[in-house]
Amino acid sequence: MLKSVSIFADVAEQALDNLSSLLVFKDQPKDTLVFGQDDPGDAMFIILQGKVKVVLYGESGKEIILTYFREGDFFGEMSLLDDMPRSANVITTEPSRLAILRREAFIAHLESSPTTAINILAELSRRLRKADEIIGNLALLDVYGRVARVLMDLAASEGEEIDGGTLIRKRPTQQDMASMVSTSRETVSRVLNEFQKRGLLEMDGKQVILHPQFYREVG
Repeated sequence: MLKSVSIFADVAEQALDNLSSLLVFKDQPKDTLVFGQDDPGDAMFIILQGKVKVVLYGESGKEIILTYFREGDFFGEMSLLDDMPRSANVITTEPSRLAILRREAFIAHLESSPTTAINILAELSRRLRKADEIIGNLALLDVYGRVARVLMDLAASEGEEIDGGTLIRKRPTQQDMASMVSTSRETVSRVLNEFQKRGLLEMDGKQVILHPQFYREVG
């Protein structure tokens, strides 16, 4: 299980065995708060099963979705590294099983396994680049471009190549997509319908098929 997590992929078997013995496991129902913004950061989490979203809330209570994490991803490591409170809220979007690694075990592992430290730096750099891209998209792209970027990111991370395009089996709700691109649910609905009318994609409930022309026209 740990080998499937990017930061532990190159770690020696003995170090992983020692690390796995320190993990605590927790099952969380859908729509459960894993931790809140400004909570003390005393553990990191590995998703064994399920999915979570990372969110902030505006003064009016509007939800802003920063990203999603899925099976094999980890989160919560920043507070372990800088000893600061949590920077965002993490909420399960489906029933999830999490492995929890407390601060003392995490620090001890880093001291004995510099490979993990290097992998964490690489992953943090990747996430920072992704955050920069999102900020740039919000500033420079219109709402059609922002919705298209969300769909292309979903296709890249969990899409399946089929005859006629790329299948996304479980797209976020229109409200969640609106929270990701800083617009209204009604606007997202209008954009998706427009893409469908133009033959760029097909929607069937939660499933979406992106046709090759989608990438040519809006990619």
